[in-house]
Amino acid sequence: MSNSLKNEIAARLEFYRELGIEEFFIEPRPAAELSGTIPGERTISNEPVQPAVAADLATQSAAPAQRPPTAARSLNLFEAEKPRAKERETLEHVQSDLGECQRCKLAGGRKHIVFGQGNPRAELVFVGEGPGADEDEQGLPFVGRAGQLLNRMLQAVGIRREEVYICNVVKCRPPGNRTPERDEVEACSPFLFRQIESIQPKLVCCLGAPAVKTVLGLKEGILKLRGRFYDFGTAKALATVHPAYVLRNPREEKILREDFAKIRDFLRATATR
Repeated sequence: MSNSLKNEIAARLEFYRELGIEEFFIEPRPAAELSGTIPGERTISNEPVQPAVAADLATQSAAPAQRPPTAARSLNLFEAEKPRAKERETLEHVQSDLGECQRCKLAGGRKHIVFGQGNPRAELVFVGEGPGADEDEQGLPFVGRAGQLLNRMLQAVGIRREEVYICNVVKCRPPGNRTPERDEVEACSPFLFRQIESIQPKLVCCLGAPAVKTVLGLKEGILKLRGRFYDFGTAKALATVHPAYVLRNPREEKILREDFAKIRDFLRATATR
């Protein structure tokens, strides 16, 4: 065996060893191929390797190398391993991890955790502020007057509630329906982002300033931000007013109608992509 061939074999062995590959196997050849030399194939002597040659190979391949913390694997030299895709976390797993949450002070005054509701593979996700009295009573998001208005807006643009997913920044009702405080948002928002990551929607609609601030980090007034699309990872996000705002200011219902029309148009435009 020539020195160049020995060096090539030693380098290849070291390369695979650094990958954590300790064992090799070669697919058996048909008997016809073993009777002669295949054109273009390098032949290797059947003579035993001399001790001096074995020692030389051991010296070249014995340099210490850090191995990944994985079990040794066997590699078919004729087939490369394909990396496995990362499995998507399920909403059930996120909800199980949330458990009977006691991570912030809102837990002490709630009746039910309001996790979320809807299609786990929805193209459209709505994010509100927090549960109200009706939501706390039933354990479901947007089932009170604000939810009824949300349903009417969806119906007006031809979207069924069952097709979307609806959740809130915080999962427990703030006392008196006040705005969630910073420590409450910090405790709960990781579960919100895991919900969105699990669903992987095309569009996230932020209902009201607290949702916009949490999801997009924008602090400007909602009337200035509404009606615009923003980048959100591989998806888009739209800011609009909370339905509760319209209930207090009925003349502003046109804002929701305009923004829901934009939602409809966006989903139609991306339907063929």
